[in-house]
Amino acid sequence: MTSPIYDFQRGTVPLLISIPHLGTALPDDVRPQLTDVASEVADTDWHLDRLYAFAREMGASVLGARVSRYVIDLNRPPSGESLYPGQTTTGLCPTETFRGEPLYRHGTGADAAEVARRLEQYWRPYHAQLRAELDRLVAEFGTVLLWEAHSIASVLPRLFEGKLPDLNLGTNGGLSCDASVLEAVTATLGDQPFTWIANGRFKGGYNTRFYGEPHKGVHAVQLEMCQSTYMSETAPFAYLPEVASKVEPVVERMVKAAFDAVRALPR
Repeated sequence: MTSPIYDFQRGTVPLLISIPHLGTALPDDVRPQLTDVASEVADTDWHLDRLYAFAREMGASVLGARVSRYVIDLNRPPSGESLYPGQTTTGLCPTETFRGEPLYRHGTGADAAEVARRLEQYWRPYHAQLRAELDRLVAEFGTVLLWEAHSIASVLPRLFEGKLPDLNLGTNGGLSCDASVLEAVTATLGDQPFTWIANGRFKGGYNTRFYGEPHKGVHAVQLEMCQSTYMSETAPFAYLPEVASKVEPVVERMVKAAFDAVRALPR
């Protein structure tokens, strides 16, 4: 299923891969307000549909945004409140890039009426599809794994110090999934070349925190990957198959371990 907001493939197993920052589209009703820097959509979670191709082969449902996070961030609460109080982050309708570059020609960003319009036109359809698919999978299987797929430049001084660990797992401090799920994921990370952390700088965004309800059968895990593990971090942001070949099996093992752990839980 394809809409102007997202691409969706319905699967056959209780696994949903959500990629809310995959989109690069800047709609005609937004583009004229934006700077030339914005048109580069540099903060996109590039190529994750390709990196997670194995999940489709598993029978997973896959939901990926088409609209850029510069229009509206599909992993932020509709209220716009910060998920990381006291830390620098970007908002529901960002006004700056991750590096602090202005996104709007006149610097003021979207006003309240425009934010409300974007919520209705872009944010709510994505979340309606996400909710509907989770509900369908829980009704059919009893439990479901929501895997929130994200990536980010490995060095962003405005957002964090130094270089980020290669693999950043988030479960809202253990609240978004059963403990056995995260334990199964981290158990796969002993014999592999990438640095990792769980519930560090990135503990999970809105989607992980809001939809992860283990007591209702939804177990959510976010993976924020350094883009240096699979692609060039400079324009034109190319996928690097030889580099990616090292991390692809690591991600696949993590997802499969989490999926098996969720399937093993009582319904």
